[in-house]
Amino acid sequence: MNKETRAFSFEVRAEENEQHGTFITGLPIVFDRATDLGWCQETIARTALDNTDLRDVRFLIGHDTSMVPLARSRNNNENSTMQMTVTERGLEIRVDLDVKGNPRAAELYSAVSRGDISGMSFMFVVDKDSWADVESDYPKRTVESISRVLEVSAVAFPAYESSEIQVASEDTALDSARASLESARQKLAEERAAEEAAKAAEQAAKAEEERRTAALERLNNLIGGIKP
Repeated sequence: MNKETRAFSFEVRAEENEQHGTFITGLPIVFDRATDLGWCQETIARTALDNTDLRDVRFLIGHDTSMVPLARSRNNNENSTMQMTVTERGLEIRVDLDVKGNPRAAELYSAVSRGDISGMSFMFVVDKDSWADVESDYPKRTVESISRVLEVSAVAFPAYESSEIQVASEDTALDSARASLESARQKLAEERAAEEAAKAAEQAAKAEEERRTAALERLNNLIGGIKP
């Protein structure tokens, strides 16, 4: 299972009211938005979450799996401390924070309220993707289906960049994506080779037909020339 992460300046807000307590809301996954990953352009299709496993998703800070999650969605039921909704825009979340019992939750709420943290990131597993402009130096990838979302994080550096730190943490995922790209390039090469072979066979058949027609015409002329 090759896990990938994406971090962007998505919508994230801190809110507080008597009914729901203290919570933050955000849009960690946005559909139909072209994103520059440095070596390619990526878009998450509107149908990417149609069959996604969202049964157990944790909310973290900076993908730090060594720390206790600040919230968790279990089967996305009403008792979950993180609620997730797939809309026309993407995946919207609401995270209930225990700011009184958890200092890290209070710290995050303060940081989001002040605008010190303005982005979210998500870790996911791609089930199906497709590529365009595969022969260019900047191909276009469409993530058509995500099999699972593992976690969502609040992040301090939301803009995805191919920095050494980012690449080092995503070597396996990037290798998987590039392998997918190479597979698309190989498929295109095979399709073109098949087209060329079919074209060559068609040209050969046409040449053979022309040769036979010319031979028949010569034979008919010869027969006509020796008639008494």
